Amino acid sequence: MFQASRILILFAFLSASATAAPPGVGGPVLRQHEGETVPTPVMLKAKTLTVYDAAEADQGAAADERHFYAIDNSAIGKYLLTDGSAVAQWSDLPSPGIKHLNSCYVEAAQLWCANSNYPAAPMGSSIEVFDTKTMEHHATHSLGMMEEGSLTWFAATEGGFLASFAHYDQRGVPYKDHRYSSVVIFDKQWRRTGGWLFPKVITDLMAPYAASGGAIGPDGRLYVSGHDRPEIYVLEAPISGPYLTHVATISLEIEGQAFAFGPANSQIIYAVDRKLGLVKAIELPKIP
Repeated sequence: MFQASRILILFAFLSASATAAPPGVGGPVLRQHEGETVPTPVMLKAKTLTVYDAAEADQGAAADERHFYAIDNSAIGKYLLTDGSAVAQWSDLPSPGIKHLNSCYVEAAQLWCANSNYPAAPMGSSIEVFDTKTMEHHATHSLGMMEEGSLTWFAATEGGFLASFAHYDQRGVPYKDHRYSSVVIFDKQWRRTGGWLFPKVITDLMAPYAASGGAIGPDGRLYVSGHDRPEIYVLEAPISGPYLTHVATISLEIEGQAFAFGPANSQIIYAVDRKLGLVKAIELPKIP
């Protein structure tokens, strides 16, 4: 009885705490493409503002007003934005229950993270929540086995969540390759209500992997990054059909992986250069 009650309490906490939509989210989930034809994507370039050393800079990064967070598979480092000095660390080593953190973002003094059992199969995923002040693991919500693939990133919306699931070539489910990666719409209780496929041009660029990072920007558009290319792809919901609309590609000095927008409607993202162990604050250009 105690365990069942605890699970219900955690589930209620996760549902209630993640209802606030990121600033600028247009419509029920995502900004919709205004034209009836598929546009020619604009090519833009981002500007690197600050570079920090961070031992955990492997899977992704996130930030709030005073700190940035470097994310590794089973570890998270907390650092000051002013000088990059280390403040605290959470680690699940040497025998991790959380084995593959993929991405995180900060909301309401919590660090919300996507976790999976990659590269194991069947694929299973969970939401892991950390207190940004103490860096203690605060709550968990398991999605269990997902036919969509491994959870790589998610974002809160007015109606629930937007989440992306990955398939890789020759890994995981034998009959599903990178083309089966997608974006799924969930309500506040994590019940699927819809979703989209990535356009072929994007899956071809991300092959043999999938979208490692993603976030809804201050303009209401979806920004996604692949596994290893120095690019972010900007997408909008289509007028009709199951494919997202590609409106822009932004080149920047990262190696793919996960990223997160800074606070207060910022055009600044925090991302990683995993080979060099760096977190970078990068200003994205506004989409015309």
